[in-house]
Amino acid sequence: MLRISYILQSKINQLVPLFADFLKAYPEVRIELDMSDRLSALATEGFDLAIRHTARPPDTHVAWALCATESVLVATRTYLRKHGEPQAPSDLQAHNCLHYPRSQDTPAWTFESRQPSDEDERITVPVKGNLAANNSEALREAALTGAGIALLPDFSAQAALRQGKLVRVLPDWKPVGAFAETIYAIRPYAPHVPRAVTALVDALRKGLVQGFS
Repeated sequence: MLRISYILQSKINQLVPLFADFLKAYPEVRIELDMSDRLSALATEGFDLAIRHTARPPDTHVAWALCATESVLVATRTYLRKHGEPQAPSDLQAHNCLHYPRSQDTPAWTFESRQPSDEDERITVPVKGNLAANNSEALREAALTGAGIALLPDFSAQAALRQGKLVRVLPDWKPVGAFAETIYAIRPYAPHVPRAVTALVDALRKGLVQGFS
């Protein structure tokens, strides 16, 4: 049995079908999912694998990059019609920005220009808003009510964007530094990796890349 620690709640609709397809191909394997963030306890609690959205996997673990992600700035059309659509990052200071709380006293978002002529342009903008949450799904749900502009990992916003419930804000600017840019499969270092683990990692990598294409 493979025990997997998994906390990407917003990707559950993508990952569970991949697990199901894997089990059809490997009927002798059983999978147990644990929705927790206890990376330090992977070895002691007998987990074979963890799925994490992180900038830097721990040096004591083996990590396989599954897919790249990016941060996106989103809002509803209703909010933008009522409050106006920002044309530049500085315009965000006049908006209700739904943000992920960080250690800094004043929330700030950093952007890089996507325009070839402005490749080196980067700007950091202090933002304010009436809701901060350390959960991207909570920020997404608030944005869906028209409460403000939210900065989210793309996998949190993907379905709502595809359905037209949310739209991208400032598409010519790339948010940087807000969230990690890679989803990893991680396991404690060991001299031998079970074949079922490597087969599952390969299946997840292929499935997630197709899901983001």
